[in-house]
Amino acid sequence: MDAKRSSPPPAIARALLDWYDAHRRDLPWRALPGQLPDPYRVWLSEVMLQQTTVATVRPRFAAWVDRWPDFASLAAARDDDVMAAWAGLGYYARARNLVAAAKMVVADHGGAFPRTEAQLRTLPGLGAYTAAAVAAIAFGERAVVVDANVERVVARLFAIRQPLPHARPAIRAAADTITPDSRSGDFAQAMMDLGSAICTPRNPRCLLCPLRSDCAGLAAGDPATMPVKAAKQAKPQRRGTIFWLRRDDAVWLVRRPPRGLLGGMRALPTGPWVDDAPGLADPPAVADWRWIAETVRHGFTHFDLDLALAVADVEAHQTPNDGEWWPIAALDRAGLPTLFAKAADAIRRAE
Repeated sequence: MDAKRSSPPPAIARALLDWYDAHRRDLPWRALPGQLPDPYRVWLSEVMLQQTTVATVRPRFAAWVDRWPDFASLAAARDDDVMAAWAGLGYYARARNLVAAAKMVVADHGGAFPRTEAQLRTLPGLGAYTAAAVAAIAFGERAVVVDANVERVVARLFAIRQPLPHARPAIRAAADTITPDSRSGDFAQAMMDLGSAICTPRNPRCLLCPLRSDCAGLAAGDPATMPVKAAKQAKPQRRGTIFWLRRDDAVWLVRRPPRGLLGGMRALPTGPWVDDAPGLADPPAVADWRWIAETVRHGFTHFDLDLALAVADVEAHQTPNDGEWWPIAALDRAGLPTLFAKAADAIRRAE
């Protein structure tokens, strides 16, 4: 499509870049306007920011690059350490893909990140959006970068009223027409910042927008109605049990299977997650289990989960299979996913 595209309307790109130069967010993974940042930091930030807010990512990003500042150090990292460092950020396959991609960069690319979208797409975890973002922001390659913020800005700018997700090809095609050949990385980040600060999901601040004179949605008088989202379907409800097996001052932790939800993470043992409450199915040990009055609720992408909490104590000589005793006082260093950290907090409050 690039070879056939018309020249981008220069007023849009120029107005947005001028606004960005004056109002850009100061983020630890960014370079100054017109300069190219560290590709490793760009890539890491883009992966961390998927489904996660900037406010949450800032401190986690700083701690991560302090520990693993480049591809080589991340490629050599222990999986347990990486997964523990990622705990709480969700979508844990992202962390596994980070390590796998870093290893591939070191082994197959001499430690240098590939520059083009096509090359970047060969790395684990780099889909169309991340590859385009890294190519544009880190290397100055012309690439059409469309995240949720950009999607919203473009849908309003061109008054694209087809509901999502069917509107995405039209939104990307429209974004292609306004992406400049130079400073495309700054342009992409400017669109993200505009969507975050001005062209917000509700109550967009149109009077402050540098693109208001070109915005078809504003001209039509209803920019906040775009992009049109398909009606949400109710998520299935599942139920399960979390087991808190204690021996003296330690609790039994297991490692979840490497594939699937929360794969490879340390966790409290659970029974099956099913439609009806499973009771004490699949406990980690035969014990005198008792119920805690509290329950834990957690939402995943495709279902909601309600978990009952069962606790028991065992004698000092008893040890189940396939797990480890972890000091309760140091549980915050186990790297438990949010679901299990919430369960541990609820149990300790109740006892």
